[in-house]
Amino acid sequence: MSIFLDHHSKIIVQGMTGSEGRKHTQRMIMSGSRVVGGVTPGKGGQSVLFEEDPVPVFNSVKGAVAETGANVSVVFVPAAHAKKAVIESVEAGIGLIVCITEGIPVADAAEFYSLTKGTESRLIGPNCPGLISPGRSNAGIIPANIAGPGRIGLVSKSGTLTYQMMYELREFGFSTAVGIGGDPIIGTTHIDCLEAFENDPGTDAIIMIGEIGGDAEERAAEYVKGHVTKPVIGYVAGFTAPEGRTMGHAGAIVSGSSGTARAKKAALEAAGVHVGSTPSETAALMGEVMRSLQVS
Repeated sequence: MSIFLDHHSKIIVQGMTGSEGRKHTQRMIMSGSRVVGGVTPGKGGQSVLFEEDPVPVFNSVKGAVAETGANVSVVFVPAAHAKKAVIESVEAGIGLIVCITEGIPVADAAEFYSLTKGTESRLIGPNCPGLISPGRSNAGIIPANIAGPGRIGLVSKSGTLTYQMMYELREFGFSTAVGIGGDPIIGTTHIDCLEAFENDPGTDAIIMIGEIGGDAEERAAEYVKGHVTKPVIGYVAGFTAPEGRTMGHAGAIVSGSSGTARAKKAALEAAGVHVGSTPSETAALMGEVMRSLQVS
């Protein structure tokens, strides 16, 4: 099993004809994803060759959905036009919208995020690596060769830590790994993924990676305490971050005692989450959990 994405998913790529869109479409197809089309206004009727197979290009998401039955869109559109691209997918009824684009103004993100509420559309991102259900489908930029299918669920604010954790736990594999992004406004949260993994019979244990800034990890800790029965291992990036300085993601900024890595670690541990002090230690903790589950 997996969450949000599986072998039935039909993917379109908004911005497929651009350099980044083309490159990552190739990688998605090579990892087994069903990419059924691309969207670039003004280039409808053309096609792009991938692995000797042409993928059609459409002028609009609505047209792509009508022709292909697509239910997932991956957005590789420049920041200035990303709002319009996401809104177009929402209006076309796309069920899963994965916005890779970074540098989107907060006001734009707030607008398209609010439009998803009350609809069937789930937004992942923006400014995220996407998600992968190894051996089933890959929507975004997560390398498909670092880990295979297994029974660990991973939700992370950090793209690079997603990759590292998958690589270090490759002997166990993953049901789904979701990079939710680290911007101040994101469509899918730690809690959304925790709930989905808790309900997924193919997931036995969960890794949750957070970082400094905001209170998302504290809220997730409260959710774990009340709703999650599966083992959860955590890691919080940013223990050495200077106060008041933005570190990496736009949402990773600490002001006073609010949003510090230590505060987040304390909240998670109070909820029964074992928290590693480094990514490698976190992976080792999860390895112990998986080995104990295999024995039992």
